[in-house]
Amino acid sequence: MKIYTKKGDKGETSLIGKRVKKTNDRVEAYGTVDELNSFIGVALVSLKVDHCQDVKDDLLKIQHELFDLGGDLANVTAEKKWSLQEDAVTYLEAKIDEYWGEAPALKKFILPGGEPSAAHLHVCRTVTRRAERLTVRINDDSEVSSLAVAYLNRLSDYFFAVARVVNARANKSDILYERGGDVFHTE
Repeated sequence: MKIYTKKGDKGETSLIGKRVKKTNDRVEAYGTVDELNSFIGVALVSLKVDHCQDVKDDLLKIQHELFDLGGDLANVTAEKKWSLQEDAVTYLEAKIDEYWGEAPALKKFILPGGEPSAAHLHVCRTVTRRAERLTVRINDDSEVSSLAVAYLNRLSDYFFAVARVVNARANKSDILYERGGDVFHTE
């Protein structure tokens, strides 16, 4: 079996239900989700197992969910059976709360950095935000899962929280943005 089909040589690709230009908003959105999945792979291999096995487990789960989301974004058929489910969003919320409680209190903006794996997770955060914007941009005649944007919104928050936890577990401080004042208020 050959990996190339030559079907895309004229700038078109297949969604689930029709052929479109490769510049289609849906293709941009699920392509960015695929890019995010690759960056998660980089983050995964950079994590130290001894203090981040729970994070590694999360990231593997998220990689599978991103494949589900990509399929949902590519689906333009009349019958919609979404693969991504509400429990994926609630799981992320629980993990965000858990990790946010573990990291030191935060008052200022931070710069991506610290542990290499934390920096990779910040890249995942920013790519997630782009995927979210591209998903919101989809305005064709076919429905988008209502969970797609909510999931991506939570996922970017998850990456922010988990990057901070990775630094904390490695006894590295977040890099504070020096020119800014306090923006986060503790209760």
